[in-house]
Amino acid sequence: MGLSLWPFIILKEGALRTDDVLINHERIHLRQQRELLLVPFYILYFSEWLLRTAMYLDSYRAYQNISFEREAYANERDMQYLSKRKRFGFLQYLTR
Repeated sequence: MGLSLWPFIILKEGALRTDDVLINHERIHLRQQRELLLVPFYILYFSEWLLRTAMYLDSYRAYQNISFEREAYANERDMQYLSKRKRFGFLQYLTR
């Protein structure tokens, strides 16, 4: 429904602009991208997806278990998360 590509959030449809949870999820991704810089973020994201696809033999399950996605999904409903998030917060989701 949404995609973060620094510094933009691209939404499938305009009505999603009012979906605070989706917007917060995408903002978490923007913070991740800013920390790692855009190219390293996508290299790590794609590499982790490939590894997890090989592990699970299921690309959607792999996507759900990417550390960046796990952090965003776990905290998307906490509208204060970004103000208290530690740098490289996604790392704690790498091995969970």
